Amino acid sequence: MPHESRLTRELRALLHSRRVAALGTINDEGAPFVSMVPFAMVPALGCIVIHISGLAAHTRYLNARPAASLLVVQSEVPGEPVHALPRATLDGQARILEPESEAWRACRAAYLQRFPEAQPMTELADFMFVAIQLQGARQVAGFGSARSIDDEELRLALAPPRQPPATDQKARTGIL
Repeated sequence: MPHESRLTRELRALLHSRRVAALGTINDEGAPFVSMVPFAMVPALGCIVIHISGLAAHTRYLNARPAASLLVVQSEVPGEPVHALPRATLDGQARILEPESEAWRACRAAYLQRFPEAQPMTELADFMFVAIQLQGARQVAGFGSARSIDDEELRLALAPPRQPPATDQKARTGIL
């Protein structure tokens, strides 16, 4: 198994522990526009998937200008400094998925695995799945711990958390 950096493990933990991101788009006047979106990860496609309404302003902006950013932030802890909160800004290009396409099926499955309660919304005609193809990111893991990440490293972080190796005889033999 190849070595994986501590920061990549921390990024994976952050992405898998948070279910909501701030979505940054560019509005029709060229100004930034930020909204909240639930998200799921599709490691095989190297993307984040969101499920959004055609009535939402951010959908119109993504249609006109597909560049997007997602900010994922660890929750605040009372008594801890907010300036050191682990966070990542993921950058990419948004693409509205064609219903019933292979990518649409993969993204829908990943989204519903994370948000099973959203299934009825997937039947609404004005909602669509959007894949944000990740191109890079900026990770801040705390004070003095920041780095830029390419799309290849991001793919590693999107993957499900690895199970720790068994450490005792019972676990290794399957006898519990």
